[in-house]
Amino acid sequence: MAPIPGSGLAKGLAVTLRTMTKKSHTAQYPDAQPDLPPRTRGVIGLFEENCTVCMLCARECPDWCIYIDSHKETIPAAAPGGRERSRNVLDRFAIDFALCMYCGICIEVCPFDALFWSPEFEYAETDIHELTHERDKLREWMWTVPEPPALDPGAEEPKEIAAARKAAEKLAATQAAEAAEADRDRAPGADTAPGADRAAGPGTPPAAPGTGEPQPPTEGGTA
Repeated sequence: MAPIPGSGLAKGLAVTLRTMTKKSHTAQYPDAQPDLPPRTRGVIGLFEENCTVCMLCARECPDWCIYIDSHKETIPAAAPGGRERSRNVLDRFAIDFALCMYCGICIEVCPFDALFWSPEFEYAETDIHELTHERDKLREWMWTVPEPPALDPGAEEPKEIAAARKAAEKLAATQAAEAAEADRDRAPGADTAPGADRAAGPGTPPAAPGTGEPQPPTEGGTA
């Protein structure tokens, strides 16, 4: 059956009329900011205190867009006669976002959690050379990194949190034991001084607890 002349035009006009009656959902950016998902790969933030200049991120980057400079610093010995130590000090950490393909390999391979994804995306520049951002800018983006999502019910506790919790519990138990020992020493009726039994003489029996009087000799012993 041959198509009716003008049927395609009628269908197109019908679609246009249906669309005209619907409310528009266009977000008026930049007046209305987009609601981004929590795992958005916007930009990479640097937590400088965790960086040990291990160079893993720069070596594993497939685009070679991470630039790191550092120098070694000597740390004096902690105790007399000890050995001096050396550490790497970060001088420069820059990422060329004109080359970055946002694969996230640098974030995954970092063993000390110094790199994080940030949902920040408004960093366009008019010159491509200005897309190389230094560590000061990367540190500013670090504070836009969202908090990690809550663990699923029944999920295993992270090893770092478990280790920190056990250390805190052990420290609290030690402090509680020391406080209890101090309370017993200050309790009424406690011995006046350590070694008081020895000060009474080699032949004197030890004092009875809480009385200060010599204990009676045991059976088969001497007074």
